[in-house]
Amino acid sequence: MNKIWSFIIILSLALLLAVGPDKALTGMIEASNEALALSLRLLAVYAVWLGILSIVEHTGLSDALSRLLKPAIRFLFGKNISPETEKYISVNMSANLLGMGGAATPMGIKAIASMDDGGGVATDAMIMLFVLNASGISLIPTTLIGLRSAAGSASPADIILPTLIAVTASAAFGVAAVKAIQSAGRKRRRRRK
Repeated sequence: MNKIWSFIIILSLALLLAVGPDKALTGMIEASNEALALSLRLLAVYAVWLGILSIVEHTGLSDALSRLLKPAIRFLFGKNISPETEKYISVNMSANLLGMGGAATPMGIKAIASMDDGGGVATDAMIMLFVLNASGISLIPTTLIGLRSAAGSASPADIILPTLIAVTASAAFGVAAVKAIQSAGRKRRRRRK
């Protein structure tokens, strides 16, 4: 992946130098300044939510979340996952529901690591977690609201309902597709036996 990104950057810079050599350095500096300013604006949003996630984990609220989300987790991931994995998944799902995809990533990585059976192949539960994280279902898209606020939007929270509809539809389709493929795989394995 690093080679691909390096190739794209070098190609873009070469084209920029060919089309407008006087604008190459200026464009790179302006883009760097804008990226840094946006990163600093979003840092506050992430700091708050990461702090809340840390408090949730240290106060034991993650255990309560795990119990609350247990039926959904059992339906989505099966009954063979450990309590520790359930806890990681519940915190990951909670962070995603609050629109903190970046803050959900560490718990998602821990959940995937705890589900790894060492076989070198993704398990059904790992695939389901990936699909749920890729669909990005969130009740409150805090990162998008933060981006819109940083860009000077007059009403940055207007995207809540359309975002909720879109991500719910994509998550439902993703879950249905994964369940259908897993069911077909189980039937195929039974026929081979």
